[in-house]
Amino acid sequence: TRELAFTMGVIAFLGALLTFAIGFFIRHLGFLDIFLFSVASLISGIPEGLPAVLAVVLAVGAFRMAKKKAIIRRLPAVETLGVATVIATDKTGTITENSMMVRRVILPGGEEITVSGSGYNPTGSFLKDAEIILPLRDQKLSRLLRVAAVCNKGEILRVDGRFDIIGDPTEAALLVFAEKAGLKRQALLKETPLVDELVFNEERKYRAVLIEEKGKMIYAAGAFEKIVSLSDLKPQEQGKILYQAENMAAEGMRVLALAYKEANAKSVKLSEKDVKEMRFAGIVGIIDPPRAGVKEAIFKAKRAGLRVIMKTGDHKNTAVAIAKEVGLVPQEADPDKVAVTEDELLELLKFGEEQFEEAVRTVSVFARVTPKMKLRIVKTLQKQGETVAMTGDGVNDAPALRAADIGIAMGVIGTDVARETSKIVLADDNFATIVDAIEEGRIVFKNVRQTSFYLITTNVAENITIVTTLLLALPLPLLPIHLLWLNLISDGIPTVGLALERGGGGELEEAPRSAKEKILSKEIVPYLLSLALLMVLGTVLAFTYYLPQGIDKARTVAFTVMAFFQLWNVFNMRSLTQSIFKIGVFGNKFVVISLLLAVLVQVAVIHVPFFASAFRFEPLGILEWIIIVAITSSALGFGELYKFLKKI
Repeated sequence: TRELAFTMGVIAFLGALLTFAIGFFIRHLGFLDIFLFSVASLISGIPEGLPAVLAVVLAVGAFRMAKKKAIIRRLPAVETLGVATVIATDKTGTITENSMMVRRVILPGGEEITVSGSGYNPTGSFLKDAEIILPLRDQKLSRLLRVAAVCNKGEILRVDGRFDIIGDPTEAALLVFAEKAGLKRQALLKETPLVDELVFNEERKYRAVLIEEKGKMIYAAGAFEKIVSLSDLKPQEQGKILYQAENMAAEGMRVLALAYKEANAKSVKLSEKDVKEMRFAGIVGIIDPPRAGVKEAIFKAKRAGLRVIMKTGDHKNTAVAIAKEVGLVPQEADPDKVAVTEDELLELLKFGEEQFEEAVRTVSVFARVTPKMKLRIVKTLQKQGETVAMTGDGVNDAPALRAADIGIAMGVIGTDVARETSKIVLADDNFATIVDAIEEGRIVFKNVRQTSFYLITTNVAENITIVTTLLLALPLPLLPIHLLWLNLISDGIPTVGLALERGGGGELEEAPRSAKEKILSKEIVPYLLSLALLMVLGTVLAFTYYLPQGIDKARTVAFTVMAFFQLWNVFNMRSLTQSIFKIGVFGNKFVVISLLLAVLVQVAVIHVPFFASAFRFEPLGILEWIIIVAITSSALGFGELYKFLKKI
């Protein structure tokens, strides 16, 4: 937009300079007269209204996005969304509902337990071989439930009859799992006070706590492969548990393992070296179904030429299962070809950056990735020329959110740090909202482009008209006050309506435009110049035709012809590709209202005596008005012909 404003400013300056040179040196007009006229021409040609129009376009875009649950924190992000080429999205809460629930449990020895219930509601049953059991009477299951409740920081709240959570959704699911058996975390902590803990992080991949329980005990819960590796299980037993866990993950479940061990009774601090030789307590499979509408949103994104990648801390099999369910990858896809883990990416880096970059270029699912790796993926995508929109919710996601072209924070489960770092906040954490926001971003760019083209056409037409009449040794067809009025009314009022255009509905059927693409492209210049020349031809011919009836009459007609050419051109600029009759003549009520207002003011300035005297206008007859409207409508016909021929 800055380059466009500069270009329009240069055009205005050159037009004013040429006007002065021809008028003063060739036509030998009075210095003061031609100087004032050149200054008026310069003022009318400079797009002083462009910044205001751009602000309106961006503000309207931000308002519309907010209605669709995308809150814009930095206004330029509205336009940047329109050039996004990659959406790097989280899985949990964005692709999925973030309504986690433990569905299946496998205990030591291979016993399988099914858990019923819905979401975070702490009511449900435990079933073994399709029969309801009392979980606390089963020693193994009881121990697993205690670990799930105590090795936890989540909370469950009941608000207006529904259950909400505080903390990590996965931990909340474990807490609900325990409460279904009647175990409350706070009550357990009174019996077995917390001494120390190791919080979960992406590198450690587990949480561990040191508690007082008949001496001291260590509880741990985390990624199943990590907990199993820290357990005292024999290799053969580990292999069996891992096989079962991977099968659960392949069904789309988030799989965790839990373990415990006795600790030194004198221990007061917990370190990672203490979390080893743990007694395996079992694995739990947590379901988190995909959000309604996500599959359709991913289809829309792909149709729009956007690449969608999923980054998650989940196991590869879990991530791929969800990716297949929502249509991110084909059903028949080999997990090893469409997904990669951080460990695998680090292995690729040992062979050079090229293989790592190739994986980032081709893989759709990134599993078990840390925030540090997310940042590296974002930077690699940008290095490859992509414009990246990335989602994040945690404190550690902040660097990647800041590095992304469009950082998108989660409004529901996101941290304050993530929201402050981002440019956009999703009020509903929904992937479909991102696609809607990108569609609106493309509409914003179109509105900026179409409004700018309208201003360019009118300003160029006015300048060429003046220069043409000077070269033809004709009197000036427009006075300085006429140029300023056209700039204020014909240029100013309709641009507000154009700024509020809602788009033609095909924005997501086009490939993303380049971030380097200029608003004023070479392809559109011939069309704009041809349209401007049509306005010039009509205005000059009308002026010369009426000149024998007096200069004031001729200027009145020239002024009206130029004004109505510009007003008809508003319809052309509502869409540069679709016919006005296809998108609807009255499809944008703001354009209709602005045009009616502009026409009313144009009629008033000619027929109200006070204004007519100030502008040196003479009244026009009804027939003259009809002829002017008919002639100037050729601008609309020319625009329709251009769009028709362009499609052939």
